[in-house]
Amino acid sequence: MKAKKRLIAIFSGNRAEYGLLSPIIKAIKEHEKLDYLLIISGAHLDENFGQTREEIRKDGFEIHAEVDLDTSSQDSTFTPRAISSGIFGMSKILNEKKPDILLVYADRFEGFAAVIAGTQMNIPTAHIEGGDLTEGGALDDSVRHAMTKLSHLHFTTNEQATNRLLAMGEEPWRVATVGLPALDLIKENDFANEKELSDKLRIGNHKSLILFTQHSVTTEDDQAIKQLNQSLNALKRISEDNVRVIITYPNNDAGGSSIVRELEGFKETANEHVSIHKSLGRYIYQGVLALARSKSWKIACVGNSSSGIKETPAFGCPTVNIGTRQKSRLRGDNVIDVDYDHEEIYNAIRRCLYDDNFREICKNTANPYSKGYASKHITEMLSSVNLDPKVILCKKMLLKGWMV
Repeated sequence: MKAKKRLIAIFSGNRAEYGLLSPIIKAIKEHEKLDYLLIISGAHLDENFGQTREEIRKDGFEIHAEVDLDTSSQDSTFTPRAISSGIFGMSKILNEKKPDILLVYADRFEGFAAVIAGTQMNIPTAHIEGGDLTEGGALDDSVRHAMTKLSHLHFTTNEQATNRLLAMGEEPWRVATVGLPALDLIKENDFANEKELSDKLRIGNHKSLILFTQHSVTTEDDQAIKQLNQSLNALKRISEDNVRVIITYPNNDAGGSSIVRELEGFKETANEHVSIHKSLGRYIYQGVLALARSKSWKIACVGNSSSGIKETPAFGCPTVNIGTRQKSRLRGDNVIDVDYDHEEIYNAIRRCLYDDNFREICKNTANPYSKGYASKHITEMLSSVNLDPKVILCKKMLLKGWMV
């Protein structure tokens, strides 16, 4: 008799998270002992932020369930209302589908809601990217560490993160250092080529290009427009040097809608070298970063997205990291940190594009998130871990060698 496959519920609440999850979904789909249940929420369902569920379907994945969030408020109740509605929606789906394991990524409020629902229903929960640090004025660290303590299995992207989880009292057998899953697809060159990019983004007549994304900082959402305008001033100035500027929408965090409105206003006055997109999708986005490998292109990733820190080393792509949002995140030598100052931002962009010495450093930077075959290691653990409730659900806390 053929053994029943383990059902892995996978939660995704936004485009960046999906880009990191997609190689894992693919590996689970292809695994002989696993099956997947894909649950989407958040920006995937919001047309104002790209409604990216169509990208998921184009990748050949079935969407099994959707969780609508209450995002009607634009005041300080935005996040707690979204979390509460997310918990309620997830609990109904999990109760109906009864997965063997719930898999959740990183540190966002949508994923936090999913973890709360799953763990309170005694569903073994696996968390990816615990132990990272940002310390950037966002609530990411608090949410990420809370998700760690709620979860039962942990897949970290680097040794420093693993050590933090152990310092938090997690049992070593629950923690696996696997690296950044997105690197699996990058190693396979699974991203858009130059012709596809030219057809999609009209980049053929340019040889210098900026990829820009700036999110609001959770604890500074009232400053989002002031901070953004410093960046836009620098981008407008650099675009006048015949540099192609590709801007993508921010996440659907508090303050995100005001950034979108400002970007749309900027589009009205920007020159022909600037374009704004709700979402590029992982395939196109990583294809742009990959142009940095070519001697005929000068590329820079600019803004405050974690992708500018975590994914760019794999391409040797220079990055300008603006403001505090990624303050303490582990990074390679390809990152230039600047304040919310248009002159600093402009000069840093020029260094990324035209300083040959720095560009050579970027091409040779070590990637702190590269372990290799993260998806394979994750699926091996998901398929083999003992799901006896006494083992998986009864967590112990280890401190300085003592069990507490």
